Amino acid sequence: LYSEDDYANRPAFTEPEILRTNLASVVLQMTSLGLGDLAAFPFVEPPDRRAVTDAIRLLQELGALELDDGDRPVASAPRRLTTVGRTMSRLPIDPRFARMVVEADANGCLREVLIIAAALSIEDPRERPREKAQAADEHHARFVDPTSDFLAYLELWRYTREQQRALSSGQFRRLCRREFLNHLRIREWQDVHAQLRRVVGEMKMGQDAGEAHPDAIHRSLLAGLLSHIGYRDRDTRDFRGARSARFVVFPGSALAKKPPRWVMAAELVETSRLWARTAARIEPEWAEHLAPHLVTRSHAEPTWSERRGQAMVDESVSLYGLPIVTRRPIGYAQVDRDHARELFIRHALVEGQWQAHHPFLAHNREVLAAAEAMGERFRLAGLGDGEDILHRLYDEHVPARVTSGRSFDSWWSKARRADPDLLTFTEEDFVTDEVHELDEDDFPDQWIQGPHRLDLSYAFEQGGEDDGVIVHVPLTILNQISSAGFDWQVPGLRVELVGALIKSLPKALRRNLVPIPDTTRAILDRVEPLTEPLVDALGREVARLADAPIPPGALTLDRVADHLRVTFHVEDGGYIVAEGKDLDGLRSTMAPTLREAITAATSDVERSGLTDWDIGELPRTVTADRDGRSVVGHPALVDEGETVAVRLFPTRDEQAEAHWGGVRRLLQLTVPLGTRPVRRRLQDDTKLSSTSSPYPTLADLAEDCTLAALDSIMVDAGGPVWDAVGFDALRSRVSDELGSRALANAAVVTEILRDAAAIDRRLAEPASPALAAALDDITGQRIALLHVGFVSAAGSDRLADIRRYLRAIRRRLDDLGQGSPRDRERMAQVQALEQRYADLVDASPNDRSHDAALERIGWMLEELRVSLFAQSLGTPSPISETRIRKAMAALG
Repeated sequence: LYSEDDYANRPAFTEPEILRTNLASVVLQMTSLGLGDLAAFPFVEPPDRRAVTDAIRLLQELGALELDDGDRPVASAPRRLTTVGRTMSRLPIDPRFARMVVEADANGCLREVLIIAAALSIEDPRERPREKAQAADEHHARFVDPTSDFLAYLELWRYTREQQRALSSGQFRRLCRREFLNHLRIREWQDVHAQLRRVVGEMKMGQDAGEAHPDAIHRSLLAGLLSHIGYRDRDTRDFRGARSARFVVFPGSALAKKPPRWVMAAELVETSRLWARTAARIEPEWAEHLAPHLVTRSHAEPTWSERRGQAMVDESVSLYGLPIVTRRPIGYAQVDRDHARELFIRHALVEGQWQAHHPFLAHNREVLAAAEAMGERFRLAGLGDGEDILHRLYDEHVPARVTSGRSFDSWWSKARRADPDLLTFTEEDFVTDEVHELDEDDFPDQWIQGPHRLDLSYAFEQGGEDDGVIVHVPLTILNQISSAGFDWQVPGLRVELVGALIKSLPKALRRNLVPIPDTTRAILDRVEPLTEPLVDALGREVARLADAPIPPGALTLDRVADHLRVTFHVEDGGYIVAEGKDLDGLRSTMAPTLREAITAATSDVERSGLTDWDIGELPRTVTADRDGRSVVGHPALVDEGETVAVRLFPTRDEQAEAHWGGVRRLLQLTVPLGTRPVRRRLQDDTKLSSTSSPYPTLADLAEDCTLAALDSIMVDAGGPVWDAVGFDALRSRVSDELGSRALANAAVVTEILRDAAAIDRRLAEPASPALAAALDDITGQRIALLHVGFVSAAGSDRLADIRRYLRAIRRRLDDLGQGSPRDRERMAQVQALEQRYADLVDASPNDRSHDAALERIGWMLEELRVSLFAQSLGTPSPISETRIRKAMAALG
C-alpha cells in the first residue's frame, strides 16, 4: 500500500485494491466494512487525527457519510454510509471522482463522465516541452473548448480512439510522439476507463446512448468538486473560493483569457499563488441542488404577494461562504409554515388582499364593516378589533395545511361540498349581548337642522383627532348651518358629556352634586335639549341643585374629552377640505372657498362697474341647486373705489357689512359731497392740523366728518336700501341733510381736538417717575380714542362722548398732581378688565352680533374710566366692574 506522500507518484492502476490509496478512500472502505478505528489499518505511517478529520469532512461534503449533527468529526467515532456512499465505496477511484460517477448515472451522462474521471485519475497525457511549447499548443488547440477544460478530455478521447482504430500500433505511437501526446499515459487512461466500465457494469449502472448535454456533464462533475468553486471578484481575474480562499485560473486553461463569473476546478495547486487547474464555467445554482446538506440559507422579512396569493420571502443561499443564490423570492411556507398560514389568513381572507372571487369573502367583509361601525358608534372596545375576531374565526375553520391561495382553493373545492356555509359568518359571531341592549336611535345616522339633513359618522380612536361623532357638512351649505344644538351631542353621549362637565366644576361645588350619575340624570330629566345652549341650561340647574352661584367660565366645553365634542368635516366633491371642532371658526376659515363655490353656482347674479343704481331690486338671498342641495348666497353692493359691484356672500353678517359700504360708496358717486365748508370750519383753529389731529391733512379730516354724517343719515333712514326707489329717496335725503350734519360733526371734532391738544401739552411736561405708569396709561387711552378715521368709526352720536372722555382725562391729570394712591388702584382695576377684553377680541369669531357686543363693551370700559377718574362728569347709565364682567362672560 502507498502512503499519501507516495500517492502522487503511484504507478498505473491495475486492481481495485491498489486504486483505494488515499486516506479518504481508506475511511470510506473501513466504514463500509464497519471498522471505526483507523489504527487497525496497516499504514506505512499512521495518519494524524487532523488528517482523518479532514477526510471525514470531505466524505460528508460528498454526501457519502451521514452528518454529525453539527459536532466536529471524531476519528474513532462510529460512522454510517449513505446510499450514495455505499455506491461510491465500490468504485475503485478517488472519492471525488466516484461521486461524479454516481451523479452522472442519475443525470444520464455516465459514458462521458467515466472518460473524464479516468483522465483525472492519471497524469495529463498531453505533453508540453518547454523548447517546443508553441508547436505543442498548436496541436493541443484542436481539443480546446472555450467554456470547459473537462470537455477537452472528451475531444482528445474521441480523437485518440479514432486514430488508434485507423493506425497500426507503431503508427499510433509515432502519431502520439509527433503531436505531443504521451502514449503510455493514453494507454493508462484507457486501462482505467476499461476497469471503471467493468465495475459500473457489475453494479448495473446504466450506459447511456447518445451524446449528453454539457450542462449535465458539468453538474455531475460539480458533485465531486463542491469545495473547488469560486466566483470572480468584480472585473479582476481573481476568484473568491470556498472558505475565503482566493485563486486564479491557471494560464494554460482555455478560460484564463476570458474567465467566466463562476468556475469549478479539478484541483487547486499552490505555488507562488493558488492556481485553479482544469476549470469549467458553471452556474452557481447547480451547487444548491447538489449540496443541500452544506448550504446556508438566510431569509429577509416576509412580504405579502396579492398576485400569488401567498406570503413571499427573499432567500439567499451560500456555500462555504460563497453567495450562490441572492435574493430569490420563494414561498414563505418553505421557511415557516405556521407563520405563512397566519399571514395568508390575515392578508388574503381577513384584509381581502387576494385576487379571488369566493362569495364568502365579500360577505364576511360586509359583516365585519357593519360590526366595526357598530363598535365605532357605540364606543365599544370589544368591537374595535373586528379583524382579530375574523382572523380567529378563519383560523378555527381553515386546516393547518393551507398556507396559500392555491392550497386554499384545493381544500375549499372539497370542503364546500360538505358545508357550503362553513366560512360564511354572521353578525352574531362579532357582537356581544351588550350591543343588543343599546338603542340605535341614541346614535342617529343624521343630524336634522331645519331643512338640512347632515350625515353623521362615528370614530372610536382614543386620542385621535376625529374621535367621537363626525358631522359631514357639504361646503355649499356651510353658510346655512348654525352651530346651535351641536353642543348637546347625540343622545347616546349626552349623559357622559353632562357628567364630564359637572366633574370639571370646582370641588367646593362638586361635593354638593354627588353622586354625579344621579345628578346628571336628574338634570337631563328637567331640561329640554337643543332649546338653549347646553352650558346655560346646565349652569342654571347646577346652581339650583348646589344652592350656589356658578363662577363665570366654570362650565366650558373646552374642559371635556375631545370625543364629547362633535367634529365637523367640511366636504366638497367627496373630499374633506376642512375639519375641526369649531363650526364658526371653520366657516371663517373657509369663507373665500365658500364664496367661490356660491359664486360658481349663482354666477349670473354678480355684476361690476356700477356708478348708479340700475339693478332694480337687489334680492336678499339667491338660491341655486348643486349636487342635489340648495346653495344659498347673499348678494350685496361692494365698494370698489371708483365703482360699485354686486357680489355674493356666504352669510348675512358679511352681506350686511359689505352692503353698507357699497350703498355709501354709491351715494358718494351720485351725490356731490362738497367738503369745502367743512374744511373751512376746521381751519378756524390754525394750530389744529399741526398739534392734535391724527389725520395727515385737513382734507382727510373733513372727508371723515362727511362720511360720519352720511352714515348717520343712513341710520336715521333705516339702514342701506335694496331697491331703486329706496335709493332715490335716500339720495334725496342725503342731498338735503349732509352739509349741515357734516358741519355739526366738524364743530364737535374741533372741540375734541382742542381738548386733545391740551392733554398732549400736559403729557409733554416734566413729571415725577412715580407718575410714569399713570401717564403711560393716559397716553394709551388718548391714542386709542383719536386715530385716523375715528370720526366715522365712532359715528356722529359718539363724538360728544369722546369729548367727555377727554375731559375726564384732563380731570385725572389734575388729580395726579396730588399723587393720589387711589389712581394706581383704579388703574389696575381698569387694566385687568382691558386685558380680558383684549383676549375676547383675539378669540372673536367672524360674527356681526358678537362684534357689536364687543364694541359695546369697549365703550363701557371708557365709561368706567369716567366713573373712576372723573365721577363728577357723570355717565349716561350706571356702570361698574361687575356689569362689564357680566357682559364679557356672556361672550364666553
